[in-house]
Amino acid sequence: MRERIKDADRLKHILDAVNVILESKDRHSYNEVMSDPILLFGFVKHIEIIGEAVYKLTKEFRKTHSEVEWDIIEGMRHVLVHDYYKIKPEQLWQTIQDDIPELKPVVEKLYKDEIDKNYNL
Repeated sequence: MRERIKDADRLKHILDAVNVILESKDRHSYNEVMSDPILLFGFVKHIEIIGEAVYKLTKEFRKTHSEVEWDIIEGMRHVLVHDYYKIKPEQLWQTIQDDIPELKPVVEKLYKDEIDKNYNL
């Protein structure tokens, strides 16, 4: 069983990866990212980190916070890691442009709540 205290740590990992993506996404066009493998896989790696951290969240936490589509995030990670040859560039870019910015405030709140709960603030 995964440790409860780890949920705050995993949420922090998600936030860190989200912030890297958000700091980088507006500096590059779709064509730039898709034509530069190092740049492309930098974005892919941070989305993988988000998915891995989601995978490591406790089942109880995920169930309690069903407002986030944890299974979809985790599923994308599986595709990026195991089915890398099936990556759809448009879907990846849509995730970077639309889904990641929407995820940030939700995870920020969940992280703050976990910190407050774990440290009785």
